[in-house]
Amino acid sequence: MAVAAETDMAEILFFHLQSRPLEQVLPTIVDRALSRGQKVVVEVSSQERLSVIDDHLWTYADESFLPHVTALEADAPSNPVVLTTQAHNPNAAAVRVCADGVRIPDAMDAYERVVLIFDGDDPEALDAAREDWKKARASGHAASYWQQDEAGRWEKKA
Repeated sequence: MAVAAETDMAEILFFHLQSRPLEQVLPTIVDRALSRGQKVVVEVSSQERLSVIDDHLWTYADESFLPHVTALEADAPSNPVVLTTQAHNPNAAAVRVCADGVRIPDAMDAYERVVLIFDGDDPEALDAAREDWKKARASGHAASYWQQDEAGRWEKKA
């Protein structure tokens, strides 16, 4: 009788924004996941921010855009990128991006990768990220912490 394979723990990545806003880094993070063949769900804290991100992903570069839908659209389950304001996974995504004040999910194991993007200039966001870091580490997940340098490049700090 075959033994079921062990479930891998989610990889948790913490991205500390300092020199560039969410709108500048999110397209790259989503594009990298898509290039690995992974579906992505992006959760933000409000409908207003969702609308801003939704518009931005269509227009962030003259030569490129990221096709996506919001969770309210009928074809969300079949779409590779879904934007939401809720803690659900409408497209069975492997990657969850938590941004704009959203905390990492309790069900981290439901994903291959969870990405927390937080504003380094917001003391409340820093405190929440520290709590989430402790939560991820205490759960046994592989966690890495990335901080932007002055030029906007990511440096691994932990």
